[in-house]
Amino acid sequence: MASPFLTMTSSMSCPHGGIVTPSTSNTRVKADRQFVLRSTDTFTIGGCSYTIGNVPHPCVSVRWDVHAERHTSQGDPSLTEDSVGLCLAGDGGTQGTVVITSTQSRASGS
Repeated sequence: MASPFLTMTSSMSCPHGGIVTPSTSNTRVKADRQFVLRSTDTFTIGGCSYTIGNVPHPCVSVRWDVHAERHTSQGDPSLTEDSVGLCLAGDGGTQGTVVITSTQSRASGS
């Protein structure tokens, strides 16, 4: 079943409360008048409070492992509400999955 696309106005965070901020070079494909995000876009995380012991080990970026199978935006896989993004620390360690709290609801894909 098709899921709503993630766009520049979608709200996402890491499991520790850090805010995910997308940056896209997609200039063509839109859903609800906002650019659709792609698995190849850049996603940074700010404000993550995760620590190991007493040492801060915040999430800083996202790598998307699951994306739309049948929809692309300018040749790259689009992201939907069902996509799975891994939150990564500065050393590349996986620290959980992206929490998607809101997205647009007018267009969807799979």
